[in-house]
Amino acid sequence: MDSIVVSCDKDLSKISKDIYGHFSEHLGRCIYGGFWVGKNSDIPNINGYRKDVVEAFREIEIPNLRWPGGCFADEYHWKDGIGPYETRKKMINTHWGGVVEDNSFGTHEFLGLCEVLGCKPYINGNVGSGTVQEMSEWVEYITFDGESPMSRLREENGHKKPWKLDMFGVGNENWGCGGNMKPEHYANLYRNYQTYVRQYGKNKIFKIACGPNSSDWNWTEVLMRECSSLMDGLSLHHYTVVPNWDNRTTATDFGENEWFLALKNAGFMETLVRRHDEIMSKYDSEKRVALIVDEWGMWHAVEPDTNPGFLYQQCTIRDALVAGLTLNIFNNHSDRVRCANIAQAVNVLQSPVLTEGNKIVKTPTWYVFHMYKNHMDAELLASSVATNQVGPEDARVAAISASASHKKNLYTVTFTNAELKGEKQISISLANIKGKIKEAKGTILTSKRMTACNTFSKPENIKEENINVTICGENEVQLKVPAMSVVTVEMKL
Repeated sequence: MDSIVVSCDKDLSKISKDIYGHFSEHLGRCIYGGFWVGKNSDIPNINGYRKDVVEAFREIEIPNLRWPGGCFADEYHWKDGIGPYETRKKMINTHWGGVVEDNSFGTHEFLGLCEVLGCKPYINGNVGSGTVQEMSEWVEYITFDGESPMSRLREENGHKKPWKLDMFGVGNENWGCGGNMKPEHYANLYRNYQTYVRQYGKNKIFKIACGPNSSDWNWTEVLMRECSSLMDGLSLHHYTVVPNWDNRTTATDFGENEWFLALKNAGFMETLVRRHDEIMSKYDSEKRVALIVDEWGMWHAVEPDTNPGFLYQQCTIRDALVAGLTLNIFNNHSDRVRCANIAQAVNVLQSPVLTEGNKIVKTPTWYVFHMYKNHMDAELLASSVATNQVGPEDARVAAISASASHKKNLYTVTFTNAELKGEKQISISLANIKGKIKEAKGTILTSKRMTACNTFSKPENIKEENINVTICGENEVQLKVPAMSVVTVEMKL
């Protein structure tokens, strides 16, 4: 029997709900046809925002949304996306598909979307091809409540009151598509640009510096040494790719070896978070600066017969396990990881939601976010797992990954089961609890085929279902789980 033991005598850190954030870039059909269809669309909408997509993200209580990129952010000039639609500049989206970007979705539309979703806005500014003045004026346009050229321009465009801007990223991937910079050069630019990300009135903006590409330890070292006192967060980007960038398989065409390679590569996030945390702690031992993993998830080859620049891919139970495993890692390091954004929200990479015409599909990844909601703003508890190793020699992984939290007398344990065959008996114990377990229930996401997915003709091939949980004594529950599963267990004292 595999076991998960939760130590209930000490709260470790709050699991910020912002770990469960999402990412929307002007890429493929994420914005246009995803979140935004326009007010005149035949598809049901709320002032242009696609109604079924909005409802899907409301249901998982989306805490924040990142925009406009991604690589697109460092070629985006915000003034092109304000004012009457007919006067907005058209441009070629050189990063993603070479299509025409008509800028019909801009600052007002994004901040309006966040209001409809009930989430925090997280905006990325343009360092790669923009100016300090441009970034400064954007922040002023959004947040300044007083007399100024930008506040007057905002009022002329129909929004007299300022918005609350919660998070602002100073550039994106400036080590790559955002300018191919060296860390020392970007560090100097960050110090300069962030100075003019003004804090107007009571609007406290959480400033995020561009952090490393995966395991670039030196980038973190330089940024923390040169800029840690001037930032609130440092970003980290890491994608799970199988088997490699030049020879990727599609989301639904893979074998057992690729199953385990995906989980092994996703598990590398544990090493990344630990090592970057160690470097950050040299300059920030109190962990004031958050690690912001604002791009993560599976990156497959695109679906056949789709635009390769649109990054459209399906989502199977394997992707769901990657999501569950990764979120467990973030939960367990919530003392440093306090915001994250899966890439991306709709129709791009590991999307929770897919759309086609007037149809919508909730992918297995959407269900994982739904199942993990109890962790949002809960207190992290230490958990230890006794399990076996599975997979081929070059891709061994622990069969079970887990995280645990509580809100008062509600205790939640989430875990993934990487086994491809058979059934596991799982024991969950709440050590040192004050009281006894009075109620227990569970939900599960699983599939009989590792390549199965939800399609527009069969949207519920994989969905969340109830699973039996048995209370054994005062502090233990047991349950049987099938292979290839993500599980949530709730226990009330």
